[in-house]
Amino acid sequence: MSVSFSFGGLSLVRGGLWLAVTAVILVPLAAVVSIGLGGNHVQELLDAGILTAAANSAVSSGVSAFLAVVIAVVMALVLDRTDLPGRSVLRLILLSPLLIPPFVGAIAWTGLLGPSGIVNKFWAAHFGGPLWNIYGGDGVIFLLTIHSYPLAYLIVAAALRRIPGDLEQAARMSGAPPWRAAKDVTLPLLRTAAVASFTLVAVSNLADFGIPALVGLPDRYVTLSTMVYRFIQSGTVAKPLEVVSSIGIVLLLLAVAAVVVDRMLGRKNTHIDGPTTLSQRLRLGRGRGAVAVAVWAAAFGVAVLPILALASQALLPAPGVPFTWENLTLDSIVSAVTAPGTIVGIQNSIFLAVGAAVICGVVGLALGVLTTRTRSRDNIGLDVTAMLPQAVPGLVIAVGWLIVGRYTGLFDTRWVILCAYVMAFLAIVVQAVRAPLLATPTALEEVARSSGASPARALYDVSWKLAIPAAATGGVLVALTAVRELTMSVLLVAPGTQTLGVSIFNLQQAGDYNAAAALSLLVALVGLAGLGLVAGATDRKKRT
Repeated sequence: MSVSFSFGGLSLVRGGLWLAVTAVILVPLAAVVSIGLGGNHVQELLDAGILTAAANSAVSSGVSAFLAVVIAVVMALVLDRTDLPGRSVLRLILLSPLLIPPFVGAIAWTGLLGPSGIVNKFWAAHFGGPLWNIYGGDGVIFLLTIHSYPLAYLIVAAALRRIPGDLEQAARMSGAPPWRAAKDVTLPLLRTAAVASFTLVAVSNLADFGIPALVGLPDRYVTLSTMVYRFIQSGTVAKPLEVVSSIGIVLLLLAVAAVVVDRMLGRKNTHIDGPTTLSQRLRLGRGRGAVAVAVWAAAFGVAVLPILALASQALLPAPGVPFTWENLTLDSIVSAVTAPGTIVGIQNSIFLAVGAAVICGVVGLALGVLTTRTRSRDNIGLDVTAMLPQAVPGLVIAVGWLIVGRYTGLFDTRWVILCAYVMAFLAIVVQAVRAPLLATPTALEEVARSSGASPARALYDVSWKLAIPAAATGGVLVALTAVRELTMSVLLVAPGTQTLGVSIFNLQQAGDYNAAAALSLLVALVGLAGLGLVAGATDRKKRT
C-alpha cells in the first residue's frame, strides 16, 4: 500500500517539485509553441526549403532507426543466443559507438570515407576511383545507424533475456529447427521491445545536429536541425526566434507522431508474464567459424577503423600529407589541447556535466520517490511532465531556452545550458529511481509509520535512502551524457560558454581538421577507457 497524504512536509515537497518541473520543462515548451504560433513565417520557411528539410529529417531518422533495430535484433540473437566464440568481448566492442559522441564519430568516418579519406585513397589507387563518398544523405543515414544501434541493442537484449527458454525448447521438441523456433517464437515476443527502441532512436536521430552538419551540409543535405542552426547564426533573419520556434513546432509534431505510432503498435504486440527460464544456446555448427569471422570483421570496422582514422589525422601536420614516419608529429594534439578555447570548453563541460548530474540526481530522486510511494491524483501529471522531454527533440529544448533566456537574464550564460541539460536529462534519473522502488515492498514504510513516523519521515528514512544508489547511478549517466552533448550546446553557446563538443565542432568548421581530429581522438579514447573500466568491474563482480 502506498503512503497517502494531504498536508505537512510532503505537500511542501510536492509543491516545490511542481514549481521545478513547470519552470524547467513546461515554460520552455510553452514558449516555443506560443512564439512559433504567434508569427506568420510560413512563406519564409517554405522559401528556405523547410519541406525538403522536414522530408530529409523524417527519412534519415526513420530509415536509420529501422536499420538500427534490425542490427540490434540480429546482434542480440547472435551474441546472446548462440555459441559464437568471444561473445563478451565482441559485445563490448560493438557497444563502443555508444560512448563516442556522434559528431566525433562523424569526424572519424570522414577520415575513412571522405574524398581524401584513407579507404577512398587506397581504393582509388588500386581501382581508379573512390569506393564511396560518405558526404550526403546516405552518409547521414549510415552514421546515425552506427551511433544508434547500441541503444536499440540494450533494449532488445533486455527483452530477450526475459523470454522463457522453454518456449523455444517446446518448439524444437515439436520438430522445428533451431532458427525456425527463434523465428516463430522469439521474434514475435521481441516486437514490443523493437517498436519501443525504434521510437526512442527515431526521436533521438530526428534532432541530431552533429552528423547532419558535418556529413550532410557539405553535400547540401539539409535537415531541420541544421536549418535551425542556420537561422540562428545567419544574422539576416528579422525575427529568428519566431522562425526557429516554428521549426521547433514541426519537430515537436514529428516526435509526438512517433510516440503515437509507438503506442498504437504497442497495443497489438504480444507479451507474456511468468518466470524466465534459461534458453539453450543455438549451435552454429559448421558455420561457426564463418559467422565468427564476419562478426569480428564488422566489429573491427565499426570500432577500430574510425579510431585509427582519427589517429592518422591527429598525427599529421595538415590534411593531405602522406602518412609516413617522417611526417608524424604531436603538434596537432598539443595545439588542440592547449588552445584557450579547448581549455574553456573542458572547464565548462565538467561544470555543466557535474551540475546537471547533481540537480537531476536530487530532483529526480524526489520525483521518483514521491510518484511511486505516495497516493495522489497529480502523481500522473508529475510523472508525465518529468518524462515528457524524452519525446521532445533536443533542438526544441534548446529553442525553448533561447526564448526563456532572453526574458530571465540567463541568455549567453552557462546557466541557460545547464537548465537545458536538466530539462533534457531529468527523466534518466527518474527512470533509474522508479525501477527499484516499484520492485520494493512497502512493509518497511508501514513499520516506520506504525512506530509514529510522519509520512514524510517514513519516506525519507526508507524509500529515499533505498533509492539513493539508483539516483547516483542515474546521475553518473546524466554526467556522461551531458559531457558529450552538442545539439543543445551549439545553439545556446556564447563567447566563454562553449563546451568541449562545441570546441571540436568549431575547429572542424574552421578547417582545422587535424586539431579537430586530435581532440576527437582524446574524447574517443576517454570513452573507450570508460568502457574498459565498466568491463573490468563487470568481470570482478562475476568472479565474486
